[in-house]
Amino acid sequence: MLKIKKLDKIRHTKIRETTKATNALTYAQKLKWKWAGHIARLTDQRWTSRVTRWTGPPGKRRPGRPLSRWEDDIKRTAGTNWRLVAQDRDKWKSLEEACTQRVFTNYFY
Repeated sequence: MLKIKKLDKIRHTKIRETTKATNALTYAQKLKWKWAGHIARLTDQRWTSRVTRWTGPPGKRRPGRPLSRWEDDIKRTAGTNWRLVAQDRDKWKSLEEACTQRVFTNYFY
């Protein structure tokens, strides 16, 4: 496509600028953020909102389980009361950009 070899040592950011390809990690994080906002704004007790609020048994996690939970990325950006923050759509939207930028920079730089 661009006829670039690994020996050319061109950074991935430069290649993405040229191809205008979206980063899959950023896109996935953005979808996760939107879904979390949607779940937080649900008023009835649907299965999805109950599963999101469930904390599990107390104590350590079993070996082989991930150390971070689904909610941890969201809590890191929006705080522990992220469900209350998500009620304000404008504030939630501004935090979305901060969250996707933070995740992208933590993985690649």
